[in-house]
Amino acid sequence: MKHIDWALTPPMGWNSWDCYGASVTEAEIRGNAEYMAAHMLSYGWEYIVCDIQWYEPGAISSAYRPFVPLEMDEYSRLIPAPNRFPSSAGGKGFKPLADDIHSLGLKFGIHILRGIPRQAVHRDTPILGTTVTAREIAHPFSVCSWNTDMYGVNPQARGAQAYYNSLFDLYASWGVDYVKVDDICTTAYHPTDPYAGKGEIEMIRRAIDQCGRPMVLSLSPGPALPEQADHLRANANMWRMTGDLWDEWAQLADMFERCQKWQGVSRPGCWPDCDMLPLGHIGIRSVEHGMGDRQTRLSHEEQRTMMTLFCIFRSPLMMGGELRDNDDWTLSLLTNPEVLRMLRHGDGARELSRGASSLIWTSTDEDGGIYLAFFNTGTTDAVLECPLPALGLNASVPVAARDLWAQKDLGSITGSIHCTVPYHGCRLFFLRR
Repeated sequence: MKHIDWALTPPMGWNSWDCYGASVTEAEIRGNAEYMAAHMLSYGWEYIVCDIQWYEPGAISSAYRPFVPLEMDEYSRLIPAPNRFPSSAGGKGFKPLADDIHSLGLKFGIHILRGIPRQAVHRDTPILGTTVTAREIAHPFSVCSWNTDMYGVNPQARGAQAYYNSLFDLYASWGVDYVKVDDICTTAYHPTDPYAGKGEIEMIRRAIDQCGRPMVLSLSPGPALPEQADHLRANANMWRMTGDLWDEWAQLADMFERCQKWQGVSRPGCWPDCDMLPLGHIGIRSVEHGMGDRQTRLSHEEQRTMMTLFCIFRSPLMMGGELRDNDDWTLSLLTNPEVLRMLRHGDGARELSRGASSLIWTSTDEDGGIYLAFFNTGTTDAVLECPLPALGLNASVPVAARDLWAQKDLGSITGSIHCTVPYHGCRLFFLRR
């Protein structure tokens, strides 16, 4: 199978970063998995992703402790910290946790940073199945600007591919279904870094292909470059087209521009990624941007705007908040079946028009119906209108209209569809001939 044979629709799941940073524990992973299985699985949510530094015993927040000892096996591969993931003790790795998540009908994912641990290079530890050591495959000048855990891997070095193969063979033995690789989506295409390049992405692709287990490959952070879309689609299932997205309206408003640049690139198995959904209870152990434990600062209208844009554009959905603390509003936002159908079965998403403070997006359902989304980025409520001919429809022939967020039929319309859209809000319709 090729990598595009899975993730045929945008992956949907939960990621631990927005609420627990680098410090998530096994109990918190399990708790969110149990909630997802009970309340969200039937709507298509299925991935539980443990984000960065699960190998760091002393992590307590989203802040990284520089140059601290990490949990690592004898072959230069990072392994879970047993004090945070007790079921991993005795060399079991993530397999017990993954098995339990699979038993709930869900899939398990992990975050890694590109490269090889610096401590492996400094200790010159071996690479499994070779006579090569960590020091021989490392690029000591190819480093992450915001985390000290890794050196880059030199794609030309003997043993480099063997290292990545051993890494993903280990993940396959644990039962990993999804891998988010960080410090790679932008770095890999940086024109001025002589140690960067496409090589590490390609090594990771080959490593997954040979490991015998389908794994979704997600590349972070962004912004990725639209001119590299062909290479990204050839190697990854999803890639970030933005930096970290938090609960700020300005960041969300900027996402319209990014989606416009990437429209038309999506394919089954290959998805430009708008980043996580900072919804519900976030920042529990976060120090990002000086903000801490909080409910999302996005208003209800802004939250609905985010979900509508992500779903019509067909971005992967990775919920960032602590699921067990969801209120009725947040859960309803994540489980509207008609909006989620647009995510899974829409096609040809495009920006239809743009005004000074308004945008209209459209896509087509596989059954022939038309999705139509009005967005108001201004500071006051606005009346927006779309003539039916702009959608390829005859203005004089009635079409049935349905409000997808209200889940209410609006009857037949002719000529145009118009509505009042609250500021920072949206309206979403489904039109059927």
